[in-house]
Amino acid sequence: MATPPRSSVGERQERPMSTGRAQLPRRSTRGPVDLSQAPVSGPLGSSSPTLSSPQTRSPTHSQRSPNPSSRPTSSPAFPAKDFSRLLRPELYHPLPTTDIPAPLRPSSPPPQDLPTLLSTSRFRAAAVLAANLLTTATAPTDHPTIFALLYVRLASLTLCNATALAAQEVKALEDLNSALYLDPLTSAHLVPWELRVLAVRLQGIGFNDPRRGVVGYFELARDARRALAILRKAVAEDPESADATLVERQMWEERLVDLGVRVAGALVEMEDLEGAAMHLKTLGEGGDRMVGARRALLWLRLGDVEAARRCVGGREEADGVVLALGEMADGKYEDAATIWEQLKERDGGNEMYVQNLAVCMLYSGQIDEAKDMLEDLLDKGKSFHALTFNLSTIYELCTDRSRQLKLQLVEKVAAMPEADRAGWEKTNADFKL
Repeated sequence: MATPPRSSVGERQERPMSTGRAQLPRRSTRGPVDLSQAPVSGPLGSSSPTLSSPQTRSPTHSQRSPNPSSRPTSSPAFPAKDFSRLLRPELYHPLPTTDIPAPLRPSSPPPQDLPTLLSTSRFRAAAVLAANLLTTATAPTDHPTIFALLYVRLASLTLCNATALAAQEVKALEDLNSALYLDPLTSAHLVPWELRVLAVRLQGIGFNDPRRGVVGYFELARDARRALAILRKAVAEDPESADATLVERQMWEERLVDLGVRVAGALVEMEDLEGAAMHLKTLGEGGDRMVGARRALLWLRLGDVEAARRCVGGREEADGVVLALGEMADGKYEDAATIWEQLKERDGGNEMYVQNLAVCMLYSGQIDEAKDMLEDLLDKGKSFHALTFNLSTIYELCTDRSRQLKLQLVEKVAAMPEADRAGWEKTNADFKL
C-alpha cells in the first residue's frame, strides 16, 4: 500500500446498500474460479491491487512468460491472420489537453520512445504514441506488435484517467473468444493475457453491461483451468518435468486466484453485495500480502470490518490499515486518527498514513491541522491525486479565495522537478478547477 489512495475529503464513506437490482443466479455447482477445485502449491498470488476497481497493471509489466504463439504463424494451409481492422485511425480518439491546467502542459514534445515514456510514467504521451504506431507503422499480420501496442494504449488511457475513451476503443476487439484470435495450428490464444483481462473490464464498461465482465472473468478462468490441467497431466505422466513446469504452473495458479478477486470486485460494482460476499467466502482467508489486501478492501466496501481484518491477519501493519479504514467507515474519526498516527510514527511518515490522518483531523474539526499536514507533504515533493484534491477541498472550506489558492497550488506542482511529478499527470479535476 505504498501509493496513497485516491480518496475524497469532500465525501464521507458510506457502506453501499443493495438497490434491489436483478442479481446473478446462485450456482449450486462449482464453477471455474472455485478455488477449492484448484489447490495451489504455495501462497496465493496476484497482480496489482486497487480499492475501487480491479487494478490496471502498468504497461511496462508485460506477460511473465512468453506466449507460446508470440510470433505470427502462417503456412500455405493457414495464411497469416489480418488484423488491419484494428489499425484504422478512426478507432483511436485524440486526447484533448484542455482539461490539463496550462502550467502543467508539456512545454516540449515528449520522447518518441515507448519504453522511455512508460519507465517515467508518462502515460498520456505513451497512449498517443501507441496509437500513432498502430495506425502508421505496424503490419496488419504482425499480431504480437499490434496487441502489445493496443495493451499499452488501453492501459495508459486507464492510468491517465481516460477510462471512458479506453472503454470505447476496446469495442473494436469484439469477441476475444472467437476463432479469429486463436492460432490455427496450436489453438493457442494470440492475445496476451494482460490485454484479455483488461479488455474484459473495459468492454463491460463500454457496452454498459456489468454482467459481461463477470462472464468474461469466468471464461478466462476456464482457460486458466484448462492450462493447469494440461500441465498437471504432463507432470503426472513425467514426474521429472515438474521442475521445468513449476514456474508456469504457479503463473496459472496465480492468475486463477487473481480472477477470483476480480469477480468479487465486479459483483461489488454491480451492487450485487450478497453475491460478492458469498463469492469472497469461497476464496478463503490466506494468500500473499497483495491478495489479502485486495480481499480486505472488498470486505470493507461490503461493510464487514472483521472479515477484512481476517484477510490480513498476522501482518501488523496491514491489520492496522484495515482497522483504521474500518473506523473511518464507521465515522469514528478520532479513533482512526490515533491508529494512523501510530502507523505514521512507525513507518517514518509514510504519505498514505499522513494523508488519511489529515482526512480524519478534518472530519474531527481540526481543519487547520489537516491543511498544515497536506501542505507539508506538498513541500516534501509529493503531488499525488488525493493530496491535491483534498487540499483544494480544504481551501474551499477555509476561504472565499479558494480559486486563487488552487491556482497557486497548480503553479507549485508545476514547479516541481519532473521526476517528482512522474506518474501523477494532473487534470483540472485534481485541483477542483
